[in-house]
Amino acid sequence: MDRRYVGIDLHRRRSVISAMDAAGERLFCERIANEPMRLLEVVCAAGEGAEVVIEATYGWYWAVELLKEAGLSAHLAHPSGNDWGKRRVKNDERDARDLAFVISRSPKSLLGAPQPICEVDAMRANEELEQ
Repeated sequence: MDRRYVGIDLHRRRSVISAMDAAGERLFCERIANEPMRLLEVVCAAGEGAEVVIEATYGWYWAVELLKEAGLSAHLAHPSGNDWGKRRVKNDERDARDLAFVISRSPKSLLGAPQPICEVDAMRANEELEQ
């Protein structure tokens, strides 16, 4: 099976998930309610070994932890990594597709694998203690 890439435009109540193959051909694009099992079901439809990217905006923690616990490769994209400003059309489907494109073509714009929440919380606690 060739490489597969999944972009998730994550929002508070719903998300759009877009998948593409290595040639850039769209496999699917689906809008879902943010239910953990539904998110896993749709992401897994892209196939085994798919690379997943989520924009690093508020609220990404639960989705990344879920994907990691399921054994999937999840990455974060810096919000400014996608050049939203130069597009004529901005919508959730385009955002998700562009995120999948970012991981397939421009991995340098990624922030890397996110740290587990417990590590993030520990770092925050240490920072608070130091102040």
